[in-house]
Amino acid sequence: MARKTPAPFRAGFVAIVGRPNVGKSTLLNRVLGEHVAIVTPRPQTTRTRILGVWNGEGAQLALFDTPGLHRAKGALNRRMVEVALSTLQEVDAVLVLIEAGTGPEGRVEVGEATRWAIGEVARSGKPAVLGVNKMDRAPRETLLPVIDAYRGLHAWADVVPFSALTGEGVDVLLEALSRHVPESDAPLFPPDVMTDQAERQIAAEYVREQVMLQTRQEIPYAAAVEIEEFDESGRREGGGLVRVGAVIWVERESQKAIVIGKQGTMLKKIGTKARERLERLLGCKVFLGLTVKVEERWSERAASLRKLGI
Repeated sequence: MARKTPAPFRAGFVAIVGRPNVGKSTLLNRVLGEHVAIVTPRPQTTRTRILGVWNGEGAQLALFDTPGLHRAKGALNRRMVEVALSTLQEVDAVLVLIEAGTGPEGRVEVGEATRWAIGEVARSGKPAVLGVNKMDRAPRETLLPVIDAYRGLHAWADVVPFSALTGEGVDVLLEALSRHVPESDAPLFPPDVMTDQAERQIAAEYVREQVMLQTRQEIPYAAAVEIEEFDESGRREGGGLVRVGAVIWVERESQKAIVIGKQGTMLKKIGTKARERLERLLGCKVFLGLTVKVEERWSERAASLRKLGI
């Protein structure tokens, strides 16, 4: 009996794209088993692309979480969409995320913005997998109408229902993506590499995540975070302490007052939550100092976006 030839090793880059709030960052965190991409209920939480590396049996996937595709207004939103679209040109395959579930009377409505996003994926010419997320929130009988509605919009390489929140079907999704990246003689990254984000970048995102979760109204979209100090000398010297100094930038004095809160209560809450998450990531004690500063219309200025790494 002839021996079965082992399947070739595959490795490649995959862009995770979709409308805002479809679960791109939640999926990346689920795959990596670590909170590298911040998650909030608000759209446009992800502002830059974030690399996460998954190592499976016979495959390695370098997954890019990207900002949500939407019809952008304003310099910040335009920049976010540009990041997502440019990523399509740099990858081997694309994962397009949509949500499970149907509308009233079982109808599936595919919006104009979603059709535009799928059109951009089609123009990239890359093999695209359709991931139907949030199946944990939708009755199973609604999956088929959703899949049928999207099948006619693109020649999908695979269609996979899954839940980024519970993890159901994620293994099937990763197997499907692995089939559509190139064969490779070796992995793209060493096995101990999980993300391309520096720890100080993750620290900035953890603070911004808490600003978005704890504040209200327009504050989350008017806020950005800059790390001015990231001192690891205490950790290296065995003291087990990292000192982080961060600036929360907002666009108006009234927003600054909201972020600080009465007698500093809001800023303390933001700092405590962000510090706890940082300590879990770094595995040591963290001293996190926060200040709030105003730069009017920073989100409309290219120089400010560059300074903040957006």
